[in-house]
Amino acid sequence: MDERAVLTRLFGAAIRAADPKEALRAHLPERPKGRVVVIGAGKGAAQLAAAFEDLWGDPVEGVVVTRYGYSCDTRHVKVLEAAHPVPDDAGLAASEALFAAVEGLGEDDLVVALVCGGGSALLAGPAEGLTFDDEVALNRALLASGAPIGAMNAIRKQVSRVKGGRLAAAAYPAKVVSLIVSDVPGDDPAQVASGPTVPDAVGRAEAWAAIRDYGIELPERVTEFLDTAPEDAPSPDDPRFARNEVHVVASAAKSLEAAAALAEAEGIPAAILSDAVEGEAREVAKVHAAIAREVAAKGRPFAPPVVLLSGGETTVTLRGQGRGGRNSEFLLSLALEIDGVDGVTALAADTDGIDGSEDNAGAFADGGTARAMRLAGVDPAGALAENDAYSAFAAVGGLFEPGPTGTNVNDFRAILIRGDG
Repeated sequence: MDERAVLTRLFGAAIRAADPKEALRAHLPERPKGRVVVIGAGKGAAQLAAAFEDLWGDPVEGVVVTRYGYSCDTRHVKVLEAAHPVPDDAGLAASEALFAAVEGLGEDDLVVALVCGGGSALLAGPAEGLTFDDEVALNRALLASGAPIGAMNAIRKQVSRVKGGRLAAAAYPAKVVSLIVSDVPGDDPAQVASGPTVPDAVGRAEAWAAIRDYGIELPERVTEFLDTAPEDAPSPDDPRFARNEVHVVASAAKSLEAAAALAEAEGIPAAILSDAVEGEAREVAKVHAAIAREVAAKGRPFAPPVVLLSGGETTVTLRGQGRGGRNSEFLLSLALEIDGVDGVTALAADTDGIDGSEDNAGAFADGGTARAMRLAGVDPAGALAENDAYSAFAAVGGLFEPGPTGTNVNDFRAILIRGDG
């Protein structure tokens, strides 16, 4: 068995299940009397826009923003690019372009919002009283904190002029239909890209609770703003949202089910552990490794051969100055935990094709990976301490580099356990 090839095919099945055109096909809104304006943000926003154009036909107009290098050809919808995961001036300009696209619309007009993961960074727009530098500093602090996505978004929504439903509010009185590819545990649409078109009930009190619970050190100006801001983000019962619709068109759950179906078709039983795993990547890896060792050694709770699948969004608390992302860090921790264990091979990758700020989606690991790293002159434990999983896997040819996928349903983890371990 070529374990890496099997795991790569399972990743491919997960990506195909989130194909933009197939995801959108069943959720097209009714045609309006007036204009149709497309807006959107995220790592797969350009592909969603192109798919919508193909399915909808003419006339359509609008603008979406995606990460640098993630664009594709569209006929009518303008595609902008900006930085991720730390915002830049292009993201600020993109937010202004989206607001301009929905300005002056009437009741007979329709706004179609195509939203997927990555939109939080791509839609820069500090609230009045804050600067763009304040937003960048906040984003860096949140990324380094190790807080879960819900906690980070609770804070982002209170200090933005875009997030927390504000972009949809700006389109009023036009109807807004949000078609969302979920990359968050639990598939809450208000959490995807910090909900630019979907309000939620989280207010400033929840933001302060997140800051306290996770020990987040905010920039001083952001703290002052939270103390004195005149109002919270709009709530779901705001009448400006009364006619709007929200649909989750693709998610980690659907992608994991597709990967499991392919594994079964290839004669490998599959077990989905969860599609909503959260927590520190290196600690989540220890739990996954413990289950894998139990299966390999004692045939419980699943009999080998079997592939264990999971999704969700782990986090990384920055301790060092290395390179990598949460999936690579998960795999490096897993490699240490299965060091010397035969018959276990794993892949962890971000479904958008890029893990963190590097050019890999994730990595492969097996029971010989940690030893191989040592032979290559890399201390895997030291690399983990420095958050330098990228360099460790690069040294042993373990990086997984499929390139941008055009979608994003968060982390994909697959651990294949043979029957001869």
